[in-house]
Amino acid sequence: MNRLSMERSAYLQHAANQKIDWYPWSDEAFEKAGQEDKPVFLSTGAVWCHWCHVMAKESFEDDEVAGILNQNFICIKLDRDERPDIDKRYQQAVSAMGNSGGWPLSVFLTPDRKAFYGGTYFPPGDSHGRPGFRKVLLQVAGFYRSKRDEADDYGRRLMEYLRPAQLSLGELDMAMLDPAATMMLSELDAENGGFGTAPKFPMAGALEYLMNRFFFSKNEFSSLAARKTLESMAKGGFHDQLGGGFHRYSVDQSWIVPHFEKMADDNAWLLKNYIHAYAIFGDEQFRYVAEGIVQFVMDVLSDPQGGFYASQDADVTPDDEGGYFTWTQEELRRLLSDEQYSTLTLHLFHERGAMHHDPGKKVLFVAVDADEIASQTGLDIGRVKQLIGDGKRALLQARNLREAPYIDRTLYTSLNGMMISSFLHAYMVIKKEKIKDFALLSLERVVKRHLVNGELYHSEGVKGVLDDYIYMVDALLTAYEVTADPSYLKTADDTMKQCIVKFWDRDSGGFFDTAEEVLGIRLKAVEDIPHPSSNGLAIMQLLRLFHMTSEDTYLEYAERALRLFSKIAQDLGLHAGYYFCALNAYYQMVRLTVQASSDSELGETARRCFYPYKVICYGKDNGLVVPCLASGVCLEPLGNPGRLREFLKNPS
Repeated sequence: MNRLSMERSAYLQHAANQKIDWYPWSDEAFEKAGQEDKPVFLSTGAVWCHWCHVMAKESFEDDEVAGILNQNFICIKLDRDERPDIDKRYQQAVSAMGNSGGWPLSVFLTPDRKAFYGGTYFPPGDSHGRPGFRKVLLQVAGFYRSKRDEADDYGRRLMEYLRPAQLSLGELDMAMLDPAATMMLSELDAENGGFGTAPKFPMAGALEYLMNRFFFSKNEFSSLAARKTLESMAKGGFHDQLGGGFHRYSVDQSWIVPHFEKMADDNAWLLKNYIHAYAIFGDEQFRYVAEGIVQFVMDVLSDPQGGFYASQDADVTPDDEGGYFTWTQEELRRLLSDEQYSTLTLHLFHERGAMHHDPGKKVLFVAVDADEIASQTGLDIGRVKQLIGDGKRALLQARNLREAPYIDRTLYTSLNGMMISSFLHAYMVIKKEKIKDFALLSLERVVKRHLVNGELYHSEGVKGVLDDYIYMVDALLTAYEVTADPSYLKTADDTMKQCIVKFWDRDSGGFFDTAEEVLGIRLKAVEDIPHPSSNGLAIMQLLRLFHMTSEDTYLEYAERALRLFSKIAQDLGLHAGYYFCALNAYYQMVRLTVQASSDSELGETARRCFYPYKVICYGKDNGLVVPCLASGVCLEPLGNPGRLREFLKNPS
């Protein structure tokens, strides 16, 4: 048992029985490295990470490796979910070395915390073009002993290189919106949906932007790109065809074979994408997928007392990648009736879903649609759908009896803010009270636990970063729109003011990712990697608060940040999707002041009728809704739900 046994993090706890003399991230570890003149070996990963488990089994649980590490290094284990700020900086350092980032991240540091060498997964011995970990450890230790000055100098220069470049203010122009969409569309995989090649991540900000551009411009290319991507993801093994929800990313170009971990952040953003797609396009399949995400989250990633868990692991054991989620033909034959078997094997079971390490096990994905099965077999389409539904329920029931992958039950503020906001957006569209009730219960619990005297915490004992503040403001403002409870608006207002004090760059604008320097650096970015950037989301919340509170300073901060990132966003294209959502909102946000009871038909209409950039406020009850445009022009009050619906279809 090592020092990690006392840590809160599930990932660190999993390494507590290893023979390595692990330290958690601490001053004590680096002081020890300085006293003994040893380099630091930092391993950063997460409890959901397949290759982290593989490296733990192959190397960290190996007596020889443990001996080399304990003799030559001071060893630190870091949970990237608990300390995303530290992980992010070392990810960038390893990338700057010319190596790919990812997890597990393996970084070698000087005693003053500067990286001088690193990589990701190292096999125990030379394999597939990768150097063996034992060899790497001995070579790094030898280099540090013989060329200490070089290690120090390289580490210093590398960390200086990571400091963000100074940005200059650009101009804002509504004419930037359509070229941004065109640039995103240029990266579309027209055959498979999504953007670029394998591995494929859902680019939630870009999807949101393209759908919203279609809403305003009726550009069919934007519509086709968004719909094709959402449909392809939903049919793939990237989407859990039995239990709902999505895995982290697809290892192939066709969304068939995923990396199997299921993350709160991915599912929160995809829920928002699919629920908005349903609101815009009216396609029932998008509602079905959205409701499946909600059901998965409620079943697997929810605390009954309120709050959303962080993740579900990829595997039960590192030897059987995706074993919990994959199936053999013999299992299907045993569990299904003859009719279900013949239908399900056509529908979901295909050679393209074969796992690389065990081709007999397959990921389920939609290989043949129900309509085509009906055509091939002569069965009635209703019967085909019934067989598919009954067969999937039988398989899910059997899967639920398997040993399930580990669930990280940590309640991180940022992840909860994301999911609460998405649940409330889903409620406003599909009107299921249990979704709203659980979101509000979760909000109450997280605020009570993590908002202490105006200071927001990421998790117990870990101070909040920008993501925590911004996602919590988003959740609070959405809760106000749903409930008309002014306490949510006040807490959001107070939290954003604290956020500005802690994170705003007073010299040039925009938000830093941390309140203070971490490793001597404060980062400031607008790139979606792959989730929407916190700066893009922050601009959106500043605009919402301006329209809700009429405080001009919020608009000034939003305009400053939009101008600061305008040049780089135009170069980023696809990876600045949410920045362009915020820019679009700057020009086309609509404020609805509901002067009616929140549960009236007029109040319900204001919430349920979709408009991409809509802000709802509440005033005295005189049976009217007062619409105002982003230009500041307030229009004729509306007292009829039908007229309000028509206005939101075309407010200009």
